[in-house]
Amino acid sequence: MGDFAVLLTIFVLAIFVGFEVITKVSPILHTPLMSGSNAISGITLIGAILSAGSQKTQVTMILGLAAVIFATINVVGGFVVTHRMLRKFRRKEE
Repeated sequence: MGDFAVLLTIFVLAIFVGFEVITKVSPILHTPLMSGSNAISGITLIGAILSAGSQKTQVTMILGLAAVIFATINVVGGFVVTHRMLRKFRRKEE
């Protein structure tokens, strides 16, 4: 039970740190930072898949599955936003 408490504490602290970091970013910088964070989200996705696949306990499987879902949404959303941003810089064809 002690390991679970430590892991839950790290998880909750990561949520608060992530929220604080994201809310402090200027809206002008959000799109370039989001496109640059796709690699980090990909690494998160790999870790989430490993966590969900370990099946040590039911809790790790559920949290791993939730992490897979959220990381996938983040990666796909980052690519969509990047694609929209890059489309604005294309030359208009006549």
